[in-house]
Amino acid sequence: MFGKSFALLGLITVFALAGCDSANETTDPVPETQDMSASESPDVDVSLALTSAQLDWVGQQIFRNECAGRFQCLVHWNDGEAFPSLGIGHFIWYPKGVEGRFVESFPALMEYMEQRQVNIPQWLRALEPFDAPWSRKAEFMAVDDSPRLAELREFLAGTQGIQAEFIFRRARQSLGKIVEAAPDERKSEVANRLKALSQTPGGVYAIIDYVNFKGEGLSPKERYNEQGWGLLQVLLAMSGSADHSALVQFREAAAQVLTRRAENAKDPIERERWLPGWLKRLETYEEPPVFKISE
Repeated sequence: MFGKSFALLGLITVFALAGCDSANETTDPVPETQDMSASESPDVDVSLALTSAQLDWVGQQIFRNECAGRFQCLVHWNDGEAFPSLGIGHFIWYPKGVEGRFVESFPALMEYMEQRQVNIPQWLRALEPFDAPWSRKAEFMAVDDSPRLAELREFLAGTQGIQAEFIFRRARQSLGKIVEAAPDERKSEVANRLKALSQTPGGVYAIIDYVNFKGEGLSPKERYNEQGWGLLQVLLAMSGSADHSALVQFREAAAQVLTRRAENAKDPIERERWLPGWLKRLETYEEPPVFKISE
């Protein structure tokens, strides 16, 4: 089930989102602070640590970024895309026969939910192979108000905590790979920038959201004109200026990288419609006021 060359994800401690738990979601006690090692590699001295309240904020922020907090948007098919996007992180799910340049994430989320013993809708579990059951947007829109789609949206609305946990885990596991993929002469520079970002909730949020939003930057398919747009590319583009915090440097570098992507894209929709929204999303990469430390 949920195959497609995704290895089963191991269990980790649950990071429950306050107010997002559901009867079909298993939860464990949440320690006051979560400290997640950045990588399986001991050479990368970076950790992502959030209190449960901070993770609550991160998950809700991602939901606002992707869906503006709208229930209907939990299962959506964007104009100009060959696949639907699902959940608070708009996880990609390819239909049969579609092999896109972007990393597919919805099957991996379902693997993780199965490991977490979540009560997954039976029709979703029965799909074999586990491909999106709509071949194109018009076919999806024809059933958008069907009972099956309503059930899927309810399921995704009731498992927001598990989805946030999955997003956190993906970002945490990617950091060592990102440092390893950097040019040898810049590995320590990239690691230091990650470490600086990881020191505050806003920086951790930026790492988590950007990986979910635009990926790690490791896939050779995710390139226009041989130039990527993932977390690795943003870290390499950071200025290192002492005049700005690591978070400000990250935000400015991300704007440069995403603008470059839109300019390199063959489809004008990226420049005309998507880029303004991407840049607006980057404006949320700030320290949440409630968590700011008084000076």
